[in-house]
Amino acid sequence: MELKPLIDAIRTFPGITRKNSIHEIVKLLPTTSFVNVAASEGEDAAAIEFGDHYILFAADGIMESLVRNDPFLAGYYAVLVNVNDIAAMGGKPLAMVDVMSSKDDKICSQILKGMEAAVKKFNVPIVGGHTHPDCQYQAIDISIIGSVPKTDLIRSDSAKEGDDIVFVIDLDGFYPSSIPYAWDTTMRKDDSIVQEQMAMMCKVASEGLVHSAKDMSNPGCIGTLGMLLESSGKGGVVDVDLIPVPEGVDFIHWCLSYQGCGFVFVCPPENSARVIEHFEAVGCAGAIVGKVNEGPRLTLRSGDMEETLFDFTDDIITGCGPYRR
Repeated sequence: MELKPLIDAIRTFPGITRKNSIHEIVKLLPTTSFVNVAASEGEDAAAIEFGDHYILFAADGIMESLVRNDPFLAGYYAVLVNVNDIAAMGGKPLAMVDVMSSKDDKICSQILKGMEAAVKKFNVPIVGGHTHPDCQYQAIDISIIGSVPKTDLIRSDSAKEGDDIVFVIDLDGFYPSSIPYAWDTTMRKDDSIVQEQMAMMCKVASEGLVHSAKDMSNPGCIGTLGMLLESSGKGGVVDVDLIPVPEGVDFIHWCLSYQGCGFVFVCPPENSARVIEHFEAVGCAGAIVGKVNEGPRLTLRSGDMEETLFDFTDDIITGCGPYRR
């Protein structure tokens, strides 16, 4: 395929560009002096020392446009995105709290119904929160805690040169009309399957199969890999022809999509097949799509064509990583 249209689409996609200022916030709120903080900026969740485990701590909010247009899905996805952040670190989600802002009773009711459905789907409780019933905007934000044994933590910043790049994605899904860049693989699926898919991250973590991982979030599959490599101070080459994609879905649209169940892994080559086999057992497709190198570029390949997507000495996704220290 032609690489330039794909590269242009990724580089200008709001799922990428919205993250460009993260490193500036990190500079204002440094964590290096807090000895109990094992992982923070650049990660899907913070990891806080707690005995022989880490407490995983994350938060996410839903864009106001979705809250207005489809409050049920806003409530549902507020839970989903947080559960994925804990799973990406190899952890088990424990509980959530929410902050809901709206004076519209109908919107509040639909948000709550969406959260109720997601709590059942993922089997993670909402144990408290806060409401703003008199504000002039509509918002739902959720914070989540999870837990992972110290030996099992999967970070975003520990890719190694020579690692395989593995994409694992559930191809059995659909695009909700109100979220055209979200590939939903959970709402129509049996609860037990969805929970098994999330729990598989704990199995991968406990077996020590991967050096680094992230869930495929708003930057899309390739953009998420870019964040991982940026945080790790590495580069890589991805053969886009090897990326798993459902039949009939536009490829560029697919590469920009948030995945209901999708993970980027970098792992020793001898472990790649095992990672893929684990996720195939719970209904996901997997493929080795590339290799990690010393950097500083993330390069895309198709056939005999090759183009640079990001050069991390100049380009910023989050700015969290050794290139920006």
